[in-house]
Amino acid sequence: MKINPELIKEYGAVSREVVSAMAANVKQFMKTDYAIATSGIAGPDGGSLNKPVGTVWIAVATSEGVEAKCFTFGEHRMRNIRRAAIAALNELRLKLLEK
Repeated sequence: MKINPELIKEYGAVSREVVSAMAANVKQFMKTDYAIATSGIAGPDGGSLNKPVGTVWIAVATSEGVEAKCFTFGEHRMRNIRRAAIAALNELRLKLLEK
């Protein structure tokens, strides 16, 4: 279960394209109905103008496809990690409620 290195090279690890591929690959590899994936910059370092600290992409893969969203949580590493986990689970919850 690998992500095409060209995706990372072109878009960066913290991107819609990469988390979408991650979620789709996990769903297929694990043979599940749903999968979630996250990639972000928790901090305190690593941010840029285009992707500041706190930027997190979250993707949910379903039988209908993959949906990814970008979140910006702030500059506090532990809060960013916690918020990303909560947001990812909430995105999955919302998908489950659509059924």
